[in-house]
Amino acid sequence: MSLETFASSDSFTLGVELELQIVNSHDYDLTSGAADLLRLIEKRKLMADVKPEITSSMIELSTGICTNHAMVIEQLREVRDALVDCAGQLDLRLAGGGTHAFQDWSRRRIFDTPRFRQVSELYGYLSKQFTVFGQHVHIGCPNADEALWLLHAMSRFVPHVIALSASSPYIQGYDTGFQSARLNSVFAFPLSGRAPFLLTWDDFKVFFDKMHHTGVVTSMKDFYWDIRPKPEFGTIEVRVMDTPLTVEKAAAIASYLQCVARWLMTERPFQPQEDDYLVYTYNRFQACRFGLDGEVVDPISAEHRPLRELIRETIHRVGAHAVELGAEEGLHYLLDMLRDPLGSDAAWLRDIQREQQFLPEVVRQQCVRFEGG
Repeated sequence: MSLETFASSDSFTLGVELELQIVNSHDYDLTSGAADLLRLIEKRKLMADVKPEITSSMIELSTGICTNHAMVIEQLREVRDALVDCAGQLDLRLAGGGTHAFQDWSRRRIFDTPRFRQVSELYGYLSKQFTVFGQHVHIGCPNADEALWLLHAMSRFVPHVIALSASSPYIQGYDTGFQSARLNSVFAFPLSGRAPFLLTWDDFKVFFDKMHHTGVVTSMKDFYWDIRPKPEFGTIEVRVMDTPLTVEKAAAIASYLQCVARWLMTERPFQPQEDDYLVYTYNRFQACRFGLDGEVVDPISAEHRPLRELIRETIHRVGAHAVELGAEEGLHYLLDMLRDPLGSDAAWLRDIQREQQFLPEVVRQQCVRFEGG
C-alpha cells in the first residue's frame, strides 16, 4: 500500500473532533453505552458526525469543514445537545475531560470493529488503558509541502494547547500531580511522539515506503504522532489536547490553532529546523505536569518562559489574523481563562474534589458542565 495523494484544502479551514466519556447516571462510572447512543443519534440530521471509539465507554463527535469560530461553536453545540438528549433517553450522561477520574481500565470492552480488534490484538492491555479522551484539530493546507512545513512550525506551540486543554489530573482514583496525565498513556505506544523532520512530500513518501516495507505500518492511522499529516483530508491534525470540559473551550482552542497557523504561514516568523526538537519532550512534559504554570525553553535562544505569559503574548501577536478569521471571540475566551485561577479545567476539577472529597460527584459536575449547565 502506497501513501495516499495529499488532497488540496482551503488554507486554515478547521475540523474539530472530541472524544467523550459515557457514564451511567447512578454512580458516574464509565459504562458501555456507545452502541445504543449511535443507534439513537443516527436518526438525527446533524452538521457534525458521531462515531465509535476504541472502547464502548467512549464516543467521538466531529464537525464538518468550518471556516471560523462561529461555525465550530454552532456545530459543536448542536451535536452536543443531540447527544445529551439521546444519552438521557438511555439513562446515561456524557462528560468532557481527558481521563475518567476513577474508572478501572480492566473493565473496559473493545468496541467491535475490525480496526479496533486489530489494535487490541497488537497492543494488548494498552488498548483498554487507551480509554482516554482527546480533542483533535484539523487545519486545512493547500498542498503537501506546506502541510509539512506547518506541522513542524506548529511543534513549538504543542505545549500551549496541552496547557490550555489540560483536564486529566485523576487516574484510577488518584491525583497524579499532572495537569494532563492523559498523554502519558498515549506515549506508551511505539509510534507516538513527534513526526520525522521532513519538509517535502517526496521525502515523506520515501520514509512511509520504508516503514511500510518493514511491516510496522499499513496506513497513516498507525502513527500516533502529536501532529500528523492527513493526506485524505488535505490537513494536518493536532492531537495533543485533552477533551476540554466544555465545547466552548474546545472551539476557542481550535481558533487559537487556526490563528497561529495563519500567522506562521503568512508571516514566516521563523524557519522550522531539527533543533526545534532538542527541547520538545521537555517542553511537552512541563505542559503536562504543570499546565499553564509550566515553563518552556525556546529552542534557539535557550530562554525559559512561563507558558501562561507566552500564550498571552501569542494571542496578542496573532490578533490581526483573528480579525481576518473571525476568531476574536475564541481568543477572548482564552484570555479570560488565563486570568481566572480556576480557568484551567484541571484546577476546576481539583477544586471540586477538594470541596466534595468524592470523585463520583466530581464526574457528575463534569457532566453538568459539559451539558451547558
